[in-house]
Amino acid sequence: MSAKKYAIIGGSTGIGLALVQRLSESGHQVLVISRTAEALATLENVEHIACDLSQDEVSAEWFGDTLDGLAYCPGTINLRSFRSLSPQLFRDDFELNVVGAVKVIQAALKPLKASGHGSVLLFSTVAVTQGMGFHASIAASKGAIEGITRSLAAELAPQIRVNALAPSLTETPLSERLVSNDEKRKVAGDRHALKRIGQPEDFADLGELLLTEAGSWITGQVIGVDGGLSTLR
Repeated sequence: MSAKKYAIIGGSTGIGLALVQRLSESGHQVLVISRTAEALATLENVEHIACDLSQDEVSAEWFGDTLDGLAYCPGTINLRSFRSLSPQLFRDDFELNVVGAVKVIQAALKPLKASGHGSVLLFSTVAVTQGMGFHASIAASKGAIEGITRSLAAELAPQIRVNALAPSLTETPLSERLVSNDEKRKVAGDRHALKRIGQPEDFADLGELLLTEAGSWITGQVIGVDGGLSTLR
């Protein structure tokens, strides 16, 4: 596989970082757009642009003339009762999860098309299909991501493929308070058929497949990477 250029939004922690590491190891050029860069210091072929998507604008110039793939990894976990979820919290989650993805994809659309085989990878959650209590806000915004995935896959074919991964609970900085000790980690893991929670590395191979030409006949899919939670009891 020849070296390509990929942009990973939110690629300095968690699943995004694992994906950056995998693409770097495969010899690809990786542009990381995120707030911090400390974890990227030892990686080869990685360029970083500092950006806080909740405040900053996205520049089309960041992506250059040609871009082979784009992954949008930022997310939120506001687990609260519906009564305590203000309309503003719904807006905040939607702004980061959905509007942020829209802004980035629109900015990168021209170079993605220029590659002739561009790909977009988005992230949903198992909570969209499983009806979990206290997940109303995140399920609402990630449900929109699933809709965008399928809509854009239809609209942008055949030049650009669009897919999404739908994780269950994964051990990342975003989920720290949910798995802050061994007992919490075990209880959460036991809800899954595979008896553990996810690790960022669990997404790297499949993420690379969907972004690169190895997944050239896959588009419009929302794939569960969830330890069986969405299908097994």
